[in-house]
Amino acid sequence: MNLYQTIFEVIDMRSFSNLWYWIALAVLWSATSHYVLGVPFDLVQKASKEGGEKQADIETLVRININRLLNIAEVTGLFSVALVCTGLTVLFSLGIFYSVEFAQATFLLAFPMCCVALMNVLTARKIRSETLQGAALFETLKFHRFKTQVIGMMSIFVTAMWGMYQNLVTGPLGG
Repeated sequence: MNLYQTIFEVIDMRSFSNLWYWIALAVLWSATSHYVLGVPFDLVQKASKEGGEKQADIETLVRININRLLNIAEVTGLFSVALVCTGLTVLFSLGIFYSVEFAQATFLLAFPMCCVALMNVLTARKIRSETLQGAALFETLKFHRFKTQVIGMMSIFVTAMWGMYQNLVTGPLGG
């Protein structure tokens, strides 16, 4: 037996039965729900309670982040959408029609993140067009975080169900 066979025997390299995949999924959604439009949510909560200079700092940070996000969306929007849709289609096709487990796992990470990215752009446009500040801005950020968490919970649930199904179908040895 060579080194590669030994490594693959000791460490299960399939996506859904690999502990690292589930750790990556948890970290991905934890970070995504913590940073609302690039702003740490604990700072948003602190600023909404204390006001004053912290509120001004958060408003400035949100303005900087939404300007950056909307600039990226306006400059590379159509190209980015085409590229992402192509990538998602390839992952979906490989995963479903060719039963490539890595493609399935990657699709289940990428597709909900694309939904969150679209939601980020829409929320950023709303904040900019309505020039939200103070309590209205904080409520918008809180609602945006809530929607992100709902998408995350649904994503984790669907991924867990699909992962369990794949592990039951493929069995312990991946065959």
